[in-house]
Amino acid sequence: MTTNLADYPLLSQINVPEDLRAMPQDVLPRVSKELRSFLLNSVSKSSGHFASGLGTIELTVALHYVYNTPFDHLIWDVGHQAYPHKILTGRRDKLHTIRQKDGLHPFPWREESKYDVLSVGHSSTSISAALGLSVAAEKEAKNRKTVAVIGDGAMTAGMAFEALNHAGDINKDMLIILNDNEMSISQNVGALNNHFAKMLSGSLYTGLREGGKKILGNIPPIKELASRAEEHLKGMVVPSTFFEELGFNYIGPIDGHDVNGLVDTISNMRNLKGPQILHIATKKGKGYEAAEQDPIKYHAVPKFNPADTNLPKAKPSLPSYSKIFGDWLCKTAEVDDKLVAVTPAMAEGSGMVEFSQRFPEQYFDVAIAEQHAVTYAGGLAIGGQKPVVAIYSSFLQRGYDQYIHDIAIQNLPVMFAVDRAGIVGADGATHQGVFDLSYLRCIPNTVIMAPSDERECQLMLNTGHQHNGPSIVRYPRGNGTGAELPAVDEVIEIGKARQVLTGDKIAILSFGTMLAEAQIAAKELNASLVDMRFVKPLDESVINEMFDKHELLVTIEDNAIAGGAGSGVNEFLLAQGKAVRVLNIGVKDHFVKHGTQPEIHSELELDAAGLLKQINAFVS
Repeated sequence: MTTNLADYPLLSQINVPEDLRAMPQDVLPRVSKELRSFLLNSVSKSSGHFASGLGTIELTVALHYVYNTPFDHLIWDVGHQAYPHKILTGRRDKLHTIRQKDGLHPFPWREESKYDVLSVGHSSTSISAALGLSVAAEKEAKNRKTVAVIGDGAMTAGMAFEALNHAGDINKDMLIILNDNEMSISQNVGALNNHFAKMLSGSLYTGLREGGKKILGNIPPIKELASRAEEHLKGMVVPSTFFEELGFNYIGPIDGHDVNGLVDTISNMRNLKGPQILHIATKKGKGYEAAEQDPIKYHAVPKFNPADTNLPKAKPSLPSYSKIFGDWLCKTAEVDDKLVAVTPAMAEGSGMVEFSQRFPEQYFDVAIAEQHAVTYAGGLAIGGQKPVVAIYSSFLQRGYDQYIHDIAIQNLPVMFAVDRAGIVGADGATHQGVFDLSYLRCIPNTVIMAPSDERECQLMLNTGHQHNGPSIVRYPRGNGTGAELPAVDEVIEIGKARQVLTGDKIAILSFGTMLAEAQIAAKELNASLVDMRFVKPLDESVINEMFDKHELLVTIEDNAIAGGAGSGVNEFLLAQGKAVRVLNIGVKDHFVKHGTQPEIHSELELDAAGLLKQINAFVS
C-alpha cells in the first residue's frame, strides 16, 4: 500500500521526533490534523486498532514536542493508542504493515524501536515501569525525564494503585498522564470511573485553584456534596484529593485535544519535582464521527471505507467459540438461577453482552482486575453460587496465585471459561494463549478440558458447571466447525477420551482443536487417532492401550511443549517404567510472534502439512 505524502505537507517532513521539535509551535494543530487523517487512511486500508489512536493524536504530538525522546522515556500503557507514536517515530511508511506477519508489532515493542521503552500488550503496567525508570534516572543523574500515559480503563487495575502508592511514598520525579476518555474496551465499571464520568459531565473552566489547578465547573462545594450524600468519602470527592493523598501533585482535567494547551501545560510540568499527575479529557475516536459514536465497534477494525458510515459486514460464518460460550451462559441461566458469570472487563470479547442484558443480577464485570475476579468467584462459590469466570488465557496468568490459593486449595466449584487459548494471531506474543496447560496442569484439584469442536466445548461447559470442584474449559479464538450442539444437561465422563480413528503403527493423541488437522495427518499415515478431551485427569487406560498396540505415540497440542499435555503423557508412561517412544508436538521454547492464525500454525508446523513433516522426520 502506498500513501501519497504530498497530501501531508507537514507530516511528510517528520521522520523522527527531532523533526517535529524543529517546527514552530503554531503549526502543531495542523500537524495533528494531518496525523489524524494519515491514521484514518492507513488503518482503513490495512486494519488494526483504531479508535484509541484517534483519541491520543494531540497528546502524542505534544509529548514528542516537549520531551527529548528517546533520551526522555515515554511509556504507553497497553499500547492500543500508540499508532500515532509509531508514525512520529520513524515508522510512518510501515504503518500499513501493522499486525501483519513480519510487519510492525501491534503494540510498543522494544525490539522494534528505541522509542518504545517498554514492550506492552496487557494493561496497567506503565506506572510501575515508569517508577523504576525514574529511580534509575535519578541514579544516572543525567536529568532524564520519565512519562507514563495510562487510560482510565487501565487505572481500574490494582497494579496501577500499587504503583501509585509506591510512587507517592518514595517521591521520585515522574509524570503520569491520565487519559480519561470515559471508556476502556468495555464500559468502565467501579467507583473511580463513575466519579470521573460525573466530573466530565460538567463543563471545564479555567479558574485558578491552589496554584493554578483547573477543576470542573458545576460541582457543589465539597462539604455540601458530602453532607448531602451523608457520607464523608475522603479522597473520592474530587480526584485531586485522591491523588494528592497518595503524594502526587494533581493538575486537571484539561482538554486533551487542545495541542497547544497540552504543550504549554506539559512544558510547565516537565521540570516540577516529585510525582505529578496530569488528568486530560479526550474522546475515543476523535475526528471520525462513526468511531466517536461507537468506540467499541471501532476499537479494532477490518479494512473499511472511511466514507461509509458502517464497517463492512463480515461474510456469514459459523459462530465463534466466544458466541457459543455466551449462548451457553444464557441457556444455562434460564434453568439455573445460581449461575453467576464474572469477567475482568472483557464482556464483548468473551461473548457475554446478551447475557449481561438478560441476566444483569447474575453478571459481574469487575473491571481490569483479574486477581480480584478469581478470588471474588471463590467467595461466590463459598456462598452457594455457581460462578463461571470468563477470561482470556493470557489474562488468567495474572490471577495465578489466586487460582492456587483461593480456588484450588479450597477445592471450590468455580469453572473458568478460558478463551483465546492456543495461537491467537495478530496481537502477538503478549496475547498468545500457549502457556495455560503448562501453568495449570501442575495444580491439584483441577480438571482441565480441551474441546475439539463446539459440540465438545458445550459438553465440557455443562460438565464443568456441574462438577463440584475447580474446572477449566479452554477454547481458541475463532469459529466452530458447524457441529450440532448438545442440550445443557448433557455431560461427559471426567477423564474419558474418545477414539476417532484406528490405525497401524502410530497413535496420535490430540488435545483440543488441533483434532481436525491431526485427522488429516492420521489418515495420511494410517495412524490411530484419539481425541483426548481431558488434559487433567488424563485417560490413563487409553494411553496404555495406545502404547501397547503401537510403535510410536505422538501428542499434539497448541500449547508450549514444556510442561504441557504431552509432558503429562510422558510422565505417566515413565512412572510405570515403560520405555517411552513419544513425539511431543506443540509450541517450542520461544515466544510466538504476530501473524494470522493460519500463518502462525504453518510457521510452527502445527497444520496438517507440518504435523506430517514432523512425524515423518521423527520416524525416518
